[in-house]
Amino acid sequence: MATYQAIAAVSLALKGLLDRALPKDEFPDAAIELLQPGDYATGMAEGVSLLLYRVAINHTQRNLPPRNALDGTRFRPPLPVDLHYLLSAWSDDADTQQSLLGWAMRALEDTPILPGNLINPFMPGNPVFRADESVELVCDPLPLEQWLALWATLTPKAAASMTYIVRMVQIDSGKPMPDAERVRQRTFEIVKGVDS
Repeated sequence: MATYQAIAAVSLALKGLLDRALPKDEFPDAAIELLQPGDYATGMAEGVSLLLYRVAINHTQRNLPPRNALDGTRFRPPLPVDLHYLLSAWSDDADTQQSLLGWAMRALEDTPILPGNLINPFMPGNPVFRADESVELVCDPLPLEQWLALWATLTPKAAASMTYIVRMVQIDSGKPMPDAERVRQRTFEIVKGVDS
């Protein structure tokens, strides 16, 4: 379970993985960038972008148990979220754009599980994920109507793209749960019935 910086850490890790894998000899002018929705108005000259376009609660894991710290303190249950990304390739040349998209999709498919020790180095400061934690990266194409709705919000610029989900990012709570005393015995009272 990760700190509140988990979303940013995952985004930076995805960017870093693509940066490291980019074949510079084949795409010398390409860059890897994290974009926001407003950045699609201008796009990029050449490269691959990642846009976090949706964050959703993972309802299959919504009722997780409280987290127990090493000192015995119980914390509120983690918040499980799924991160939805739009991976886009940019270039003035269609061949280069499509080659970039194919390369980026293959690079992400080669790392379907992102362990905490792979994510943490991309985030400055203290570790965000524990070393035994991991998240899952899944290619998840949108249905056509959702695809068109997404591009309608990102116009005027569009690019060859694919959508991905990073599943089960568990954001820890720093708020301890109050502990009530454990029940040690039950006391039953016998009440005599009232005659009518």
